Order: sequence, then C-alpha cells, then structure tokens
Amino acid sequence: MQSWVDGQPANALASLKDRGLAYGDGLFETIAVKAGKPQLLDLHLQRLALGCTRLAIVADQALIRSELLAYAQAMGEGVLKLILTRGDSLRGYSANPEAQPRRILQAGPAATYPQAHAEQGIQLFDCATRLAEQPLLAGLKHLNRLEQVIARSEWQDPAYAEGLMRDTSGRIIEGVFSNLFLVRDGALLTPDLQRCGVAGVMRAALLAEAGQLGIPCHVSDISLKQLQQADELFLCNSVYGIWPVRGFAELSWPVGPLTRKLQGIARTLLDV
Repeated sequence: MQSWVDGQPANALASLKDRGLAYGDGLFETIAVKAGKPQLLDLHLQRLALGCTRLAIVADQALIRSELLAYAQAMGEGVLKLILTRGDSLRGYSANPEAQPRRILQAGPAATYPQAHAEQGIQLFDCATRLAEQPLLAGLKHLNRLEQVIARSEWQDPAYAEGLMRDTSGRIIEGVFSNLFLVRDGALLTPDLQRCGVAGVMRAALLAEAGQLGIPCHVSDISLKQLQQADELFLCNSVYGIWPVRGFAELSWPVGPLTRKLQGIARTLLDV
C-alpha cells in the first residue's frame, strides 16, 4: 500500500529539508492493524501526545487520529508506522516557528515470528551497548534510535530473539525493541523509565490490566541481582504481545503461570 504524507498518497516520504531526516526531530508509533482497526490506538496516541508536549511539536491530534483510522481501514491487516516530524527548516538546529509538522503513514505486512517464541520462550542476548540517561527524552519513542540500532547489530545468532539493554549505571532497562517484566512472589516488577528507555504501550496496558485484577505491580530500578531472584521473566510489545524469557547468560526461568495469564490478556488486547 502506498504511503501517505500529510493525508495524501505520495511517492516521496519527506522533503530533503525535513528535520526528522536531518536531526531525528520527531516521533513515531508502530501499530498493529487487525481487520482494518489499529490496535491499542488510544495508548499509542497518548504517548504521541506526550512526546509532542515534551518536544514542543504542535500537531493536530484529532487529525492524526482520523488519518490513522482511515489508513488502517485501507490497509486491512499489517503493521502501520506513523512518523511525525517537526517539518521543514533551513540549515541549523534552530527550528522554524512557522514550520508545519509532517505526518507520514507507512504500511507493512503483519509481523511474523516463530510460534516457539511465545510458547516456549526465548533466549536473551546480553548487549554491551548502554542506554544514555536523558530524562527529557525518557519514555518517548523519538526518531533517534541509534542506541538500539547499534545494540541490534551486536548479534546475528538466531538462537537469540532479543537483546537486554542496561543504562550507563548498569540498571536493567528494556529489550532492544520490547519492555521487560519480572515476576517475584506473585507480583510484577518493571524497570523505571524516567531516565531512559521507551515506555511501550503494551507495557502500559499490562500494568493497567494487572492492577484491575489485583496483581501487585511495582515500577522501580532493577539490578542484575533482582533478575537472578525472579521467578518468571517476560518481554512485551504492541506487535507480538508477550514472549516468555527462558534464559539470559547463565540464568534460566520457567514459563510461569502469571506470564501465561498475562499472555492471554495481551492476545485479547491485540485481537489475535
């Protein structure tokens, strides 16, 4: 399906003057589409709105929602990527206050992963690349993802489905393209993302669902020692749902009952 730029079918994705291309000055969302409907849309748009506020990008949120719904309907099935940039500017870091944000919509096929990832769990690679601490950008899905690009280049072995990333202080933060949860004594624990990392929409949805079910949830710093003490470990994102983690370095975990329970909830949230 053809991409849309500012609501219109377009062959070129962006102007050469676009600040998203020049500086990574913008945000993006990757959204699963089922039967013409974008999944977890409200959470995606909430994160996008937060990013716009943080980066001072004045965008028409109602228009973005309308275009997303229309594009998803035309797609039918697959993965929709929204890129929102600050728009065009001349040379230099200073933004043009008259610039209009640019909206780019792209369609991709539905993600396909081995069923074993969800059923049997995955092995995590220990990434050497560390996430820099920047509270202003923490939690946002901004366009500069070079840390993740470098981290993902560290392994080619198909035995590893994901990589584990830490910050420069050694705290456990997330996967390269997913969020991390620990289960300990029946409670959920997920890393604090106020310094760095991406606050995923599936992470937010699972925390809300777990809270409604009365499952204790804690957001805090996580050390390697806490990882070692976990009863269960799993990763999540808004495309594949939940993957149990069966191993990391010398550590191993069973695919436990709480992981399986939340896996069922994630499938319902993604309508799969």
